Parts: sequence; C-alpha cells; structure tokens
Amino acid sequence: MEISIRKMNARDEAQVLAMMRVFYRSPAVRTEGSEEIYLRDFRLCVGDSPYLEGYMLEREGAVCGYAMVAKSFSTEFGKPCIYVEDLYLLESARGRGIGSAFFAFLGRQYPDAVFRLEVEQENIPAIRLYRKMGYTPSPYLEMKMLSCPQPGDGSI
Repeated sequence: MEISIRKMNARDEAQVLAMMRVFYRSPAVRTEGSEEIYLRDFRLCVGDSPYLEGYMLEREGAVCGYAMVAKSFSTEFGKPCIYVEDLYLLESARGRGIGSAFFAFLGRQYPDAVFRLEVEQENIPAIRLYRKMGYTPSPYLEMKMLSCPQPGDGSI
C-alpha cells in the first residue's frame, strides 16, 4: 500500500472543502466553522502564509484525507512549535497507517520542533493513535479568546 503526503494546491479546493464540512460537523470537533472559515483556511494553506500549511494524504494515488498545521514558537520549550490543527481521514482510510505516516512525515519535516494538537476526549481511536506516536496530555487548561478587547470598549 503506497501512502503519499504532498502540499495542498489550488486544484484540491473542492476535495478539501468537502472533507472540512464533514470533519467540522463530526463529534471530533466542537466548533462547526463556516464556509467562510473553511475557504479562508484553505486559501492560507495554498498561499504563502508563514503560519499555516496544508497537506493532502493519499493512498495508492487517491486522496483519502487532509491535514493542516500551524507554525509558531514555544518559549516553554525554546523551539519551533507545530500545532496539528486538522487531521482528517475518510472513514474508509482509517486504521490503515496513514495517520502514523503523517506524523512520521511531520517529524522529518520539523526534526527540532515540539508538536501539539487537540483531541476530543470521546475520540478514543484518535487518542490511541496520538499516544502511539508519543503524545501525552498537557497538564494545564488551554483558554481562548476570539479577539482582544480594545481600550475604551468597557471590557478592560
């Protein structure tokens, strides 16, 4: 079985957006997203963004999934941080070593990086894969804010 991983390109748009719609409406993700967000993310992946990269996962020449990774720096570890934002495989492609191949690929691409990801506690198959790859739970709570409050708006 031949597994290949390549950078996303503009010709992948329809396939990626279709997979994103399924992924973001699945129990694996708590946020549904929107067509606007899916398209913006895709365009960043195929553009020249220094922060987001997109990959197509293929088995025997057929697309079977996609991944998106965000790049930053971890002051906690003093090295680049690669955050696996999306990793989606078609149901028929799961359990066939493609996820493991993707993580091995990332390790070769970024040999001196710390890797992070989120996973829903109910997603037991994904947790098994991530643990097999060496991921461990973080001992702290991650928090988010969608936009910073501005001085004078009453929030700070």
